[in-house]
Amino acid sequence: MNNTTVGDLFDSCSSSYGSHTAIKYNELSYTYRQMGENAYRLANAFLELGLQKGQRVAFLMSNCPEYIFTEYALAKIGAVRVPLAVLLSSDDHIYMMNHSEAVVLVYHEKLTERVLAMIPRLETVKYFICVSSDPAKVPAGHLHLQSMMASHTSQPTHVEVTSDDLCGIYYTGGTTGRPKGVMLSHRAWVNAVILEMLELSLGRDETFAYMTPMTHAGGVLLLPVLMRRGICLIMESFSPIHFLEQVEKEKVTAAMLVPTMIYSLLDFPDWAKYDTSSLRDILYGAAPIAPERLKQAITRYGPIFSQYYGQTESPMILTALQKEEHVIDNPERERQIFSSCGRATITTQIKLIDENGKEVSGGEVGEIVARSTFMMDGYYKDPEKTAATIQDGWLHTGDMARRDEDGFIYIVDRAKDMIISGGYNIFPREVEDVLFEHEAVKQVAVIGVPDDKWGEATKAIVVLNPGKSVTEAELIQFVKSRKGSLLAPKSVEFWEAIPLTNLGKLDKKKIREPYWRGRDRQI
Repeated sequence: MNNTTVGDLFDSCSSSYGSHTAIKYNELSYTYRQMGENAYRLANAFLELGLQKGQRVAFLMSNCPEYIFTEYALAKIGAVRVPLAVLLSSDDHIYMMNHSEAVVLVYHEKLTERVLAMIPRLETVKYFICVSSDPAKVPAGHLHLQSMMASHTSQPTHVEVTSDDLCGIYYTGGTTGRPKGVMLSHRAWVNAVILEMLELSLGRDETFAYMTPMTHAGGVLLLPVLMRRGICLIMESFSPIHFLEQVEKEKVTAAMLVPTMIYSLLDFPDWAKYDTSSLRDILYGAAPIAPERLKQAITRYGPIFSQYYGQTESPMILTALQKEEHVIDNPERERQIFSSCGRATITTQIKLIDENGKEVSGGEVGEIVARSTFMMDGYYKDPEKTAATIQDGWLHTGDMARRDEDGFIYIVDRAKDMIISGGYNIFPREVEDVLFEHEAVKQVAVIGVPDDKWGEATKAIVVLNPGKSVTEAELIQFVKSRKGSLLAPKSVEFWEAIPLTNLGKLDKKKIREPYWRGRDRQI
């Protein structure tokens, strides 16, 4: 696999499984052969536009078949994909496109109004390509993706792409408030795909339901399913009833669920009305899961759950807790294992280190540092942060954990202040910066607090300026209007003062402590 590219993996799937169904979306379906033909038509259309190897193409798309065609096409011509999370604000999207120097934006018709509003601030985008079932809805001067595919040949392209070439730039938040562009090569992506196939128990001929955004973890799981001749059942969003209906109708065998989705399924009153006997693999991750809720899920659906842990910088699978490791006779050991993120995956080395970089003793807490075959090349245009994150070939995750004598890893806290809510990463500084813009706010600290539905919920602790007043609802709306619903806090408390360290910094540990008291984990 030394020089295998993402495009090579797609090609192998389309040529090997030509007449089998590859993609289902609402009432549409595509065979593997059609998937490949559509991708090559689009690749040739991109080349005709003048898109060159190494240039950036941003995606602002909800889950749809065209996402897969576009990803495949870009891999074949060596262009670099830049996925944009729909739930982020336009300001973030503008920054990401300008920072990555994207020359093309592929967007979904439902986001047209947003795109048109962003255009005056975009510095490098030359071509706007709209995904729409109706060409008449495409704005003047923009291209129609489906028409581009229909008007071009599916003949193979002849661009030399190597495993060392960049495959994508994936933006992840940062405590400075500006997202960092994680550079992932074809080699890193291919190695992640192969490892997922080995570690996550995905079988042959899965019907895999994609409900989480393909711009994130959902996209990493496309090729592992396709390479086993599976069907990618694409869903635009998640709701318990829609998922259960699709499981019964399509005989879904596998899905990826963040813990919030699992909780919603467990709390859905009419779950027993649906036939879910086809399910054999549920992958969960992206946020910690409550052990007692995991036990409920296994009781209801059986021992079909596999957990993964990773980061954008080393996508998705530094550790895994496999299906058979969820079957434990001893209740005390079961409780322990259900709070673990598993063990280091086959091609991953993990150390737990102290603040001086020395490995901690067994059972002691240290920062997770990892070395893998699927690590990032670095942060785009940011050598300083790259050097701070990758030291002597080891990725410093910022996650604090302990390891037991059997090699199971237990994440207990984060060195960074990142909040994981419903599977999405939220960085407090971004929310704090917005709240400081409000005239009534004197001081603010944003933390994650336990939440039965979201895992963690964003809470803002606010000190008001003398003589000023504002309500909780007004501050929540204030953030929502500027940064979108994802970053808006779920609650606000008003304090007389916020504790500080002796260096004058917010004492987040002391602020968080009352909310997490009595819990084994602090995330």
